[in-house]
Amino acid sequence: MAYRRTPAVQARLDAQRETVLQAAALLLAERGYGGCTMAAVADRAGIATGSLYQHFANKAELSVQLFRRVVTREMAAVNAAVALRETPQQRIAAVVETFAARALRAPRLAYALLVEPADVVVDGERLVFRRAFRDVIATEIAAAVASGELPEQDPVLTAAALVGAVGEALAGPLTAAPTRATAPTRATAPTRATAPTRATSTTSTTDSAKSTDTAAPTETATPTESAVTTDVVPALVSFTLRALGGRDDSDA
Repeated sequence: MAYRRTPAVQARLDAQRETVLQAAALLLAERGYGGCTMAAVADRAGIATGSLYQHFANKAELSVQLFRRVVTREMAAVNAAVALRETPQQRIAAVVETFAARALRAPRLAYALLVEPADVVVDGERLVFRRAFRDVIATEIAAAVASGELPEQDPVLTAAALVGAVGEALAGPLTAAPTRATAPTRATAPTRATAPTRATSTTSTTDSAKSTDTAAPTETATPTESAVTTDVVPALVSFTLRALGGRDDSDA
């Protein structure tokens, strides 16, 4: 007769898995994928390394689940920002603004999500991630073309080009992030730590874009990083609107 877990045992395992993913998210933001070894994650979660293998067969499987978790949070923030805008062009601008601002405010985490060399399975997840952003933009481009706001064009092709351009523009600042990072101190397990506060990407998304993931790390931007965010984000929004054939209000 096969062993069946009792509800109490399953609840305990589910809670432990959540603790592991929260611990891994913190390590990812501090050290990237290279620092998210099974031993390091188990240590941060406050469990034995052997217990970690009850939830994830290997580092690749853990990395995929971690990537999906963090990206889901980022997509929620983008969708919340988009929902607050009225026109398709404003919504496209909100996608770029929110994505870029959040990346530059947490550069070590964004570097891990977008740039850092990782397992092949993570690269596969990155393709899914980019396509998700592409589809959000493509939907708004199609709406703008239909309403006459933008000239006729292939929404999916244009959106893919924009996602690639924005990612390439952010690659330089994000690649520099690991060299600025200092060795982290060991924190208490996420279940015992107080939930950190997180800055929103724009003032208009303060309430809507908050994450439900209490383990989401924050990074305090240096004056130089703040200046980069101030300069780069508006420039990327302006580039996006001009590339679409729309009107950038800064041209007025």
